[in-house]
Amino acid sequence: MAEKPTATQPTAKYRADYKAPDYTITDLSLEFDLHNTATHVTAVSKVVRKSEQPVPLVLDGDGLKLVRVEVNGEAWTDYVEDDSGLTISGVPADFELTIETEINPEENTLLEGLYKSGGGFCTQCEAEGFRRITYYLDRPDVLARFTTKVIADKAECPFLLSNGNRVDSGELENGRHWVQWQDPFPKPSYLFALVAGDFDVLRDTYNTKSGRDVELEIYVDKGNLDRADYAMTSLKNSMKWDEERFGLEYDLDIYMIVAVDFFNMGAMENKGLNVFNSKFVLANAKTATDTDYQGIEAVIGHEYFHNWTGNRVTCRDWFQLSLKEGLTVFRDQEFSSDLGSRPVNRIKNVRIVRGPQFAEDRGPMSHPIRPEKVIEMNNFYTLTVYEKGSEVIRMMHTLLGEESFQAGMKLYFERHDGTAATCDDFVQAMEDASGINLERFRRWYSQAGTPIVNVATEYDTEQKRYRVTVKQHTAPTPGQEEKLPLHIPFDIELYDARGEVVALQRNGEKVHNVLDVTEEEQVFEFDNVAEKPVISMLREFSAPVVLEYDYSDEELAFLMVHARNEFARWDAGQILLAKYIRENVKRVQQGEAFAIPESVVDAFRGVLLDEKLDPAFIAEMLTLPSENEIAGWYKTVDVDAIHEVVSQLEKVLAFEMEDEFSAIYHSLTQASYTIEHDAMAKRALRNRCLAYLALTANGNKLSSEQYQKSDNMTDTMAAMAAANNAELECREAQMADFSDKWTHDGLVMDKWFALQGSNPAENALENVRNTMSHAAFDIKNPNRTRSLVASFCANNPVRFHAKDGSGYEFLTEILTTLNASNPQVASRLIEPFLKYRQYDEKRQALMRAELEKLSQLENLAKDLFEKIQKALEQ
Repeated sequence: MAEKPTATQPTAKYRADYKAPDYTITDLSLEFDLHNTATHVTAVSKVVRKSEQPVPLVLDGDGLKLVRVEVNGEAWTDYVEDDSGLTISGVPADFELTIETEINPEENTLLEGLYKSGGGFCTQCEAEGFRRITYYLDRPDVLARFTTKVIADKAECPFLLSNGNRVDSGELENGRHWVQWQDPFPKPSYLFALVAGDFDVLRDTYNTKSGRDVELEIYVDKGNLDRADYAMTSLKNSMKWDEERFGLEYDLDIYMIVAVDFFNMGAMENKGLNVFNSKFVLANAKTATDTDYQGIEAVIGHEYFHNWTGNRVTCRDWFQLSLKEGLTVFRDQEFSSDLGSRPVNRIKNVRIVRGPQFAEDRGPMSHPIRPEKVIEMNNFYTLTVYEKGSEVIRMMHTLLGEESFQAGMKLYFERHDGTAATCDDFVQAMEDASGINLERFRRWYSQAGTPIVNVATEYDTEQKRYRVTVKQHTAPTPGQEEKLPLHIPFDIELYDARGEVVALQRNGEKVHNVLDVTEEEQVFEFDNVAEKPVISMLREFSAPVVLEYDYSDEELAFLMVHARNEFARWDAGQILLAKYIRENVKRVQQGEAFAIPESVVDAFRGVLLDEKLDPAFIAEMLTLPSENEIAGWYKTVDVDAIHEVVSQLEKVLAFEMEDEFSAIYHSLTQASYTIEHDAMAKRALRNRCLAYLALTANGNKLSSEQYQKSDNMTDTMAAMAAANNAELECREAQMADFSDKWTHDGLVMDKWFALQGSNPAENALENVRNTMSHAAFDIKNPNRTRSLVASFCANNPVRFHAKDGSGYEFLTEILTTLNASNPQVASRLIEPFLKYRQYDEKRQALMRAELEKLSQLENLAKDLFEKIQKALEQ
């Protein structure tokens, strides 16, 4: 056998180069003999050659110690190891391959493959972690039936879990034991999972629509059983909802969730054994906020829904990632909307798209929802693939309607269940089931960037005709200079002066409210319009585009009151705010005083006092765009001016509406804490009022009182957040008290770390550095690092972008550390640097210098290499 060659510079892979594997594996038997520093893995594969001519079998592998190779039970030496895997030559067309490897879970800080989380063993194999366990065809289009035997010390690891159903177990010498699992459904290696450790377990059952009882088990760290109930409720709600809305039933005898503290992602949908970041499982009133509860419900739903959209039908290759993720995000958003407030959920989802996803579209890593090339696949677990991918699915739903969309889903499963499919396969099923031509719509999968939709309107008084001219344009993105027109479902509604809906007609026939915009420029005319109407556009955010239209203040205030669609009312308020934020950024830059018309304040006062509206919706109406979202409106970002304007706008609304905020704040006091929607909605509005009142003379008193009287984490954190944002005197006492109470619980302390990172005080960076020595902080834990470092670097722009470059130097220090220990986390933290060209020349130079410094690191990880290279080349 040959020596391992040296590593080379990372190279890109291209979607166009996809080639079906020369071999497939139909069945895989795994045996894990678990030890902290020397776990032995024996993999027995049934291998079948698919190519006509004999070729070597090339297996993926990373960081493995090879112990033995056998073919059909005989020792085999005709192989070559290198840094990327194992090439075995001279093998027959159909054979049994045995490979034994040794791995060190304790030293695996990457948290990919098999690693230690706390006192237990855990795996994470998506996207390419299985190759860190054994040599294998680690690609999503190789689907095998897995049988897994797990052996471990019984005292340390009484629970031994893997995919599928438990089929056998036994005792061994020296206090060890084993459990065997069998998954009857073929799956790719990225869906493999193993967990071994000692846990508390919450058990329940679910009776499916066909009458089968499914065992439900949630495994949590010892002492956390009282924080697992809501996750179980969410799981049962997910199973019921998927049966009722999509007709999809669970297929195994058991469904398990394990909550682990060290996890790079939110959760992982491994077949029958979901591994979750504990953040999305553990909750009770003392430790979790309403937002945490909502996040748990959404993520539990998301991973459960993957059982069909991701597991039963998986991706042919990783360029098709949005096939499973965009579709499943759409499904989890619908789940949360059906169970909660649809308008509020839609608003929250749109904020993510308009803010960080649109920013991703403008940056050097801009890519279509189906990327064309990749160096490190982990870098494409992005908001574009997930959130924009979901919007693309939603557009199809809008174009087809619920009935035809469900027919398309049914056809998709009939054609592709048990296979690895493509995005084209999904669109084809939708097209065939509905009869609607989606040829131009397919461009959403291949074209990057955010389309700009410019609208002009004209009313013909004599003809009683209303004309809407729509133009679309998408700016060039890296690697895509030329852009083609997209199929944009453009949802509109017209209102007369009384707020009544004007029927859309053309030549005496009814016109659907969703217009098909398919060309660079189109004109839509509507007849029998008795008076000049007010138009509401892009209702429900019917496409992920930027709308340009010259609304008057009066029209926007009118829509805030009269639009039938609550999202449209919120959107009108956002457009009105944006208008005056832009105007005041100019004023600040010119040295003029902040100014906003009283009519604008009155429009928001009217919303606040509207008793017919859901309190949670009012809270969203009164939430300003973030400084990061506002930054996305500009080619050159003025960090300081934006911060000044947002601060002034908050203060103006606070002082002008203080009496109303105070009255509503006190009227919404609750006698006891519940997690019912109505209770959450009232808390959302009450705490939005507190955020504004904190900026008034009474703020310190109100924040202190709420903190002291609070019997739940939602109100506690709202008091602390208000004090933090307003830099109140009571902030330090609250932060100290909270730290004393919760230092033992890292998950709860993450909320505290996030406040330290987002603290707007001038010495914010000094506080962050000091906080890194806190007893509860551990840079090796992704949750702790994200809470503190990402809150500062990504969500505190005015302090991160300090003119002296100190924030940039800090981020480089963190990235240098994580490059060696956990490059996947580093790759997510580097995002603020990637947008360096959007800032003034001095800041650009400072950030570019840090990027160049990082590019010179020895052993620069692929995760960072790809992003740094693209940023510097842009």
